[in-house]
Amino acid sequence: MMSRRFGPSWTTRLIAVLALAIIATPSVSQAQVKQQGKAAAGGNAAAIAAVKAALDKYKDPIAAVRDGYFSTVGCIDFPSGGSEHGSMEYKPGAMGVHFLNPALIGPKLDSTKPQVLLYEPVGDKLVLTGAEWFVPTAVSKTPPSILGHELMGPMEGHAPIIPAELHHWDLHVWLYKDNPNGMFSPTNSAVKCPKGVYTFADAPPKMVKP
Repeated sequence: MMSRRFGPSWTTRLIAVLALAIIATPSVSQAQVKQQGKAAAGGNAAAIAAVKAALDKYKDPIAAVRDGYFSTVGCIDFPSGGSEHGSMEYKPGAMGVHFLNPALIGPKLDSTKPQVLLYEPVGDKLVLTGAEWFVPTAVSKTPPSILGHELMGPMEGHAPIIPAELHHWDLHVWLYKDNPNGMFSPTNSAVKCPKGVYTFADAPPKMVKP
Protein backbone atom coordinates (compact mmCIF):
# COMPACT_ATOMS: atom_id res chain seq x y z
CA MET A 1 0.00 0.00 0.00
CA MET A 2 1.16 3.48 -0.78
CA SER A 3 0.82 5.94 2.07
CA ARG A 4 0.66 8.88 -0.31
CA ARG A 5 -1.93 11.54 0.54
CA PHE A 6 -3.07 14.60 -1.30
CA GLY A 7 -2.41 17.96 0.32
CA PRO A 8 -4.92 20.10 2.20
CA SER A 9 -5.35 22.51 -0.72
CA TRP A 10 -6.68 19.66 -2.87
CA THR A 11 -9.01 18.63 -0.08
CA THR A 12 -10.30 22.18 0.30
CA ARG A 13 -10.95 22.50 -3.43
CA LEU A 14 -12.89 19.24 -3.61
CA ILE A 15 -15.06 20.11 -0.63
CA ALA A 16 -15.74 23.52 -2.18
CA VAL A 17 -16.81 21.93 -5.48
CA LEU A 18 -19.11 19.50 -3.71
CA ALA A 19 -20.55 22.26 -1.55
CA LEU A 20 -21.46 24.24 -4.65
CA ALA A 21 -23.12 21.18 -6.12
CA ILE A 22 -25.11 20.68 -2.94
CA ILE A 23 -26.33 24.26 -2.98
CA ALA A 24 -27.53 24.02 -6.72
CA THR A 25 -27.50 5.10 11.16
CA PRO A 26 -26.28 1.58 11.98
CA SER A 27 -23.96 -0.36 9.62
CA VAL A 28 -25.42 -2.79 7.10
CA SER A 29 -24.79 -6.46 7.92
CA GLN A 30 -23.54 -9.00 5.40
CA ALA A 31 -26.88 -10.81 5.76
CA GLN A 32 -28.65 -7.66 4.59
CA VAL A 33 -26.26 -7.34 1.65
CA LYS A 34 -27.05 -10.90 0.55
CA GLN A 35 -30.77 -10.25 0.94
CA GLN A 36 -30.49 -7.13 -1.21
CA GLY A 37 -28.66 -9.08 -3.90
CA LYS A 38 -31.46 -11.65 -4.05
CA ALA A 39 -34.05 -8.89 -4.31
CA ALA A 40 -32.25 -7.42 -7.30
CA ALA A 41 -32.62 -10.69 -9.15
CA GLY A 42 -36.39 -10.54 -8.68
CA GLY A 43 -38.56 -7.45 -8.45
CA ASN A 44 -35.74 -5.06 -9.32
CA ALA A 45 -34.76 -6.80 -12.55
CA ALA A 46 -36.64 -4.34 -14.78
CA ALA A 47 -35.26 -1.32 -12.89
CA ILE A 48 -31.71 -2.66 -13.13
CA ALA A 49 -32.15 -3.22 -16.87
CA ALA A 50 -33.29 0.39 -17.28
CA VAL A 51 -30.26 1.67 -15.39
CA LYS A 52 -27.90 -0.36 -17.55
CA ALA A 53 -29.57 0.91 -20.70
CA ALA A 54 -28.98 4.49 -19.52
CA LEU A 55 -25.37 3.89 -18.54
CA ASP A 56 -24.17 1.67 -21.40
CA LYS A 57 -22.68 4.68 -23.18
CA TYR A 58 -20.27 5.13 -20.28
CA LYS A 59 -18.46 1.94 -21.19
CA ASP A 60 -16.39 4.56 -22.99
CA PRO A 61 -14.90 6.61 -20.12
CA ILE A 62 -14.40 9.58 -22.45
CA ALA A 63 -18.17 9.75 -22.84
CA ALA A 64 -18.41 9.95 -19.06
CA VAL A 65 -15.94 12.84 -18.95
CA ARG A 66 -17.89 14.69 -21.63
CA ASP A 67 -21.03 14.34 -19.50
CA GLY A 68 -19.40 15.86 -16.42
CA TYR A 69 -17.82 12.87 -14.67
CA PHE A 70 -14.28 13.48 -13.45
CA SER A 71 -11.85 10.67 -12.67
CA THR A 72 -10.46 10.51 -9.13
CA VAL A 73 -7.51 8.59 -10.65
CA GLY A 74 -6.83 6.29 -7.69
CA CYS A 75 -7.97 2.67 -7.55
CA ILE A 76 -9.55 1.95 -4.15
CA ASP A 77 -8.93 -1.48 -2.65
CA PHE A 78 -9.87 -3.15 0.63
CA PRO A 79 -7.88 -6.40 0.32
CA SER A 80 -8.53 -7.47 3.91
CA GLY A 81 -12.03 -6.10 4.24
CA GLY A 82 -12.95 -5.35 7.83
CA SER A 83 -15.65 -5.47 10.44
CA GLU A 84 -14.16 -3.48 13.31
CA HIS A 85 -16.57 -1.83 15.71
CA GLY A 86 -17.32 1.70 14.60
CA SER A 87 -16.39 1.05 10.96
CA MET A 88 -18.30 -0.02 7.87
CA GLU A 89 -18.50 -3.78 7.42
CA TYR A 90 -16.73 -4.62 4.17
CA LYS A 91 -15.84 -7.98 2.68
CA PRO A 92 -12.39 -8.22 1.03
CA GLY A 93 -12.53 -6.64 -2.41
CA ALA A 94 -12.01 -3.46 -4.38
CA MET A 95 -14.13 -0.56 -5.57
CA GLY A 96 -11.87 0.46 -8.44
CA VAL A 97 -11.55 3.92 -9.96
CA HIS A 98 -14.33 6.40 -9.19
CA PHE A 99 -15.62 8.95 -11.71
CA LEU A 100 -17.55 11.62 -9.79
CA ASN A 101 -20.12 14.03 -11.21
CA PRO A 102 -20.59 16.85 -8.61
CA ALA A 103 -23.47 18.37 -10.60
CA LEU A 104 -25.61 15.31 -9.81
CA ILE A 105 -25.23 15.62 -6.03
CA GLY A 106 -28.45 16.59 -4.32
CA PRO A 107 -31.25 15.37 -2.04
CA LYS A 108 -33.20 13.61 -4.81
CA LEU A 109 -31.79 10.53 -6.50
CA ASP A 110 -32.33 9.43 -10.09
CA SER A 111 -31.73 5.75 -10.81
CA THR A 112 -30.40 6.60 -14.28
CA LYS A 113 -28.04 9.34 -13.07
CA PRO A 114 -25.66 8.00 -10.42
CA GLN A 115 -23.23 10.46 -8.86
CA VAL A 116 -20.34 8.02 -9.36
CA LEU A 117 -19.31 5.56 -12.07
CA LEU A 118 -17.00 2.67 -11.16
CA TYR A 119 -14.22 1.42 -13.42
CA GLU A 120 -11.68 -1.39 -13.17
CA PRO A 121 -8.21 -0.85 -14.69
CA VAL A 122 -7.63 -3.78 -17.06
CA GLY A 123 -4.38 -3.48 -18.98
CA ASP A 124 -4.42 -0.06 -20.63
CA LYS A 125 -8.21 0.28 -20.42
CA LEU A 126 -10.81 1.33 -17.86
CA VAL A 127 -13.70 -1.13 -17.83
CA LEU A 128 -17.10 -0.02 -16.48
CA THR A 129 -18.15 -2.28 -13.61
CA GLY A 130 -20.94 -0.44 -11.84
CA ALA A 131 -22.25 2.74 -10.31
CA GLU A 132 -22.56 4.41 -6.93
CA TRP A 133 -25.27 6.68 -5.58
CA PHE A 134 -23.66 9.19 -3.23
CA VAL A 135 -25.32 11.71 -0.88
CA PRO A 136 -23.42 13.84 1.69
CA THR A 137 -24.94 13.97 5.15
CA ALA A 138 -25.02 17.75 4.70
CA VAL A 139 -27.75 17.09 2.11
CA SER A 140 -29.68 14.38 3.97
CA LYS A 141 -29.60 13.40 7.64
CA THR A 142 -31.43 10.16 6.89
CA PRO A 143 -30.44 7.46 4.38
CA PRO A 144 -31.98 8.07 0.94
CA SER A 145 -33.20 5.10 -1.09
CA ILE A 146 -32.64 4.04 -4.68
CA LEU A 147 -33.63 0.88 -6.56
CA GLY A 148 -35.54 -0.26 -3.49
CA HIS A 149 -32.50 -0.08 -1.18
CA GLU A 150 -31.34 2.41 1.42
CA LEU A 151 -27.90 3.93 0.98
CA MET A 152 -25.35 2.67 3.51
CA GLY A 153 -23.67 4.72 6.21
CA PRO A 154 -23.24 7.39 7.22
CA MET A 155 -19.47 7.17 6.91
CA GLU A 156 -16.30 9.14 6.39
CA GLY A 157 -15.02 9.86 2.89
CA HIS A 158 -12.73 7.32 1.24
CA ALA A 159 -9.42 9.09 1.83
CA PRO A 160 -7.29 10.04 0.00
CA ILE A 161 -9.66 10.05 -2.99
CA ILE A 162 -12.42 11.78 -1.04
CA PRO A 163 -11.57 13.80 2.08
CA ALA A 164 -12.38 11.87 5.26
CA GLU A 165 -14.37 14.84 6.55
CA LEU A 166 -16.84 14.50 3.67
CA HIS A 167 -19.40 12.40 5.58
CA HIS A 168 -21.90 10.66 3.33
CA TRP A 169 -24.27 7.83 2.48
CA ASP A 170 -23.58 5.61 -0.52
CA LEU A 171 -24.76 2.53 -2.37
CA HIS A 172 -22.66 0.57 -4.86
CA VAL A 173 -24.42 -1.45 -7.54
CA TRP A 174 -22.29 -3.83 -9.60
CA LEU A 175 -24.17 -3.67 -12.88
CA TYR A 176 -21.52 -4.86 -15.32
CA LYS A 177 -19.33 -7.24 -13.32
CA ASP A 178 -20.57 -10.14 -11.24
CA ASN A 179 -19.73 -9.70 -7.57
CA PRO A 180 -19.25 -12.77 -5.35
CA ASN A 181 -19.99 -10.46 -2.41
CA GLY A 182 -23.42 -9.51 -3.79
CA MET A 183 -24.69 -6.97 -6.31
CA PHE A 184 -25.16 -4.30 -3.62
CA SER A 185 -22.01 -5.01 -1.60
CA PRO A 186 -19.66 -2.02 -1.20
CA THR A 187 -16.70 -4.10 -2.38
CA ASN A 188 -16.30 -6.52 -5.27
CA SER A 189 -13.86 -9.36 -4.74
CA ALA A 190 -13.65 -9.89 -8.51
CA VAL A 191 -12.37 -6.34 -9.13
CA LYS A 192 -8.58 -5.97 -9.04
CA CYS A 193 -6.46 -2.85 -8.57
CA PRO A 194 -3.01 -2.95 -10.20
CA LYS A 195 0.11 -2.47 -8.13
CA GLY A 196 1.40 1.06 -8.31
CA VAL A 197 1.33 4.54 -6.82
CA TYR A 198 -2.30 5.11 -7.81
CA THR A 199 -3.68 2.12 -5.93
CA PHE A 200 -4.80 2.80 -2.37
CA ALA A 201 -5.36 -0.16 -0.07
CA ASP A 202 -6.94 0.74 3.23
CA ALA A 203 -9.30 -0.22 6.04
CA PRO A 204 -13.05 0.44 5.75
CA PRO A 205 -14.11 4.00 6.60
CA LYS A 206 -15.36 4.85 10.07
CA MET A 207 -19.04 5.37 10.65
CA VAL A 208 -20.18 8.80 11.79
CA LYS A 209 -23.27 10.50 13.11
CA PRO A 210 -25.53 11.97 10.42
